[in-house]
Amino acid sequence: MSEQTAHALVLEEPRTLRERELPLPQTGDDDALLRVEACGLCGTDHEQYTGHLHPGYGFVPGHESVGILERIGSAAAKRWGVREGDRVAVEVFLSCGTCAPCQAGDSQRCARHGLADMYGFVPSDREPGLWGGYSQYQYLAPDSQVLKVPDALDPITATMFNPLGAGVRWGVSLPGTRNGDVVAVLGPGVRGLSVVAAVKQAGAGFVMVTGLGSRDGARLATAKRFGADLTVDVGVEDPVAALEDATGGRADVVVDVTARAPAAFTQAVKLARPGGTIILAGTRGTTDVPGFRPDDLVFKELRVLGALGVDTPSYQAALELLEDGAYPFADVSRHVAGLADVDTLLETMAGEAGEPPLHAVVDPWKDT
Repeated sequence: MSEQTAHALVLEEPRTLRERELPLPQTGDDDALLRVEACGLCGTDHEQYTGHLHPGYGFVPGHESVGILERIGSAAAKRWGVREGDRVAVEVFLSCGTCAPCQAGDSQRCARHGLADMYGFVPSDREPGLWGGYSQYQYLAPDSQVLKVPDALDPITATMFNPLGAGVRWGVSLPGTRNGDVVAVLGPGVRGLSVVAAVKQAGAGFVMVTGLGSRDGARLATAKRFGADLTVDVGVEDPVAALEDATGGRADVVVDVTARAPAAFTQAVKLARPGGTIILAGTRGTTDVPGFRPDDLVFKELRVLGALGVDTPSYQAALELLEDGAYPFADVSRHVAGLADVDTLLETMAGEAGEPPLHAVVDPWKDT
């Protein structure tokens, strides 16, 4: 990178990441420039790369950025409560702050921005182009939302603010998880483990985590380190029977964070107690739900809530929980890639090449 450009990756089409030098933008009173130290990856990233979620235009991916504020205007600094040189975490959604959804804390439905302006999805031909974390620098627009990262957190661990924020919102805030509740978490990925930590922190009395097959074996073992009381491989054991044997009943709250697992929702319905709550946070990728009977929702009077995105209080709670260090987020199976190796890492995450890590991170300065 020269003093006037940033080295970045543009996903021009599925499976085509191009290295490009993009000009650094001028910034004013109301925006900022972030020196990206690390950007976490999730299922969205590899689905963008493989084409399942590619929008049909080129863009700089990456929506879990942590970095240092290289430049920031005085109005932005005052609004965000930060200053030049601070390490911050960047929320994926922009917020106008004035529309009804933003006033309610639902910035993913912002009337001005919505999903169209989410970081890691904005067209690279929209000035200034640096709209994602697969870059040495990221532009922060006036309606950005940032949170100061505690001094004790290194940038790699701090990228966990995004999945752990999801764990707080999906596992605690949305379902209203209470002290002593029995919680079933479907899916032992990084967001599933984040739900475990969040509900345990909220006082859940018993937590079960499910996975499927040998690929999830190590992840289920890790779930125990995060406080799971029971882990179940649904390929060899009935999770409903296992939960009833362990607790004498079924779950007050079921959080389904599986991806492309159509049968998981049916399991969620079976695992929930009458009057229980199901949080559907994972995507099916299909209209088929094997074995699902809508009447079960009626007879059990279940509450089913879809979960999209994370709010600021949940992100803030996640950063505080990471700073506390009570759960081993810093020690999970993790792969950190430089920009030259991101395509290989995304293929691994998509299950196409080797064993995927539990947590994947891009360091845009690695090997430079």
